[in-house]
Formats: sequence, C-alpha cells, structure tokens
Amino acid sequence: MLDLAAGGGRHARFFAARGHPVVAVDRDISALAGLAGIEALAADLEDGSPWPLAGRTFAGIVVTNYLHRPLFAALRKSVAPGGALIYETFARGNERYGKPSNPDFLLADNELLSLALPGLAVVAYEHLYVESPRPAIVQRVAAVRR
Repeated sequence: MLDLAAGGGRHARFFAARGHPVVAVDRDISALAGLAGIEALAADLEDGSPWPLAGRTFAGIVVTNYLHRPLFAALRKSVAPGGALIYETFARGNERYGKPSNPDFLLADNELLSLALPGLAVVAYEHLYVESPRPAIVQRVAAVRR
C-alpha cells in the first residue's frame, strides 16, 4: 500500500495497523520514521526529480489533499494488477471556503477522472461539497487496474 504525500501518516497508520505493508512518501517523514510496518520515504515530489518509486507497484494507493499533476502518469503505472487507487483533493469552487484557493491547486470539473484513464477502470467518482472535516469542494475517484 502506498500513502502518497502522507503528512502525519493517518492512512499509513490505518493500513499498517491492519497488517498491510505500507510505503509512506512525504517531504517530511519525521512523524513516520521508525513506525512498525511503514517504510517512510523522504522525497520532494515537486522538485523535478524522477519518480522515487519507479518499477514498484502497489495493491492500493491513497492520495488525499494533494495535487501535483505531473505525477498522474506515474501513479497510474504504480497501481498493481488488481490494485486500487483512491484519490481525493480540492476542486474549483473551494476558494469560497478557504485554502487552497489558487486555481493551480484546484481541480477543474471532471479533471480527476483523467487520472484514472487510461489503464484504470473508474469504480466511483464524486465532485461535491463536504462539511467535514471542514467545508470544502472536493473531487474523489476510486479506480482499479483489471
């Protein structure tokens, strides 16, 4: 399982606690270093360096509250056969509720669907207003590699 832009590791900890091996990637891995079942990998995903997980695939990939469009192709390739991608981040309209408000960090209508194509089958997609954990406009996609 891959937790990309893991931050404090909420998802990494969830899956590791259930016995799944986890790779957690973030610029700052201080909250994750040394945790059982979690391979913490420090990487700046936006500095132009090559994809740090080239050649590796994962049964599950989770990305939340993070958008760096150049990573989409690498993410698709990193989903193992039979694996799943779950991705949620902010969309246009979120500027009414706070940050992020810069259009560069907000998805356009249906943009997250392009992440799953080609090569992945979309199982679910939403573009909606959420109230929790704070008011926001988000897009969510769940996709699998058949």
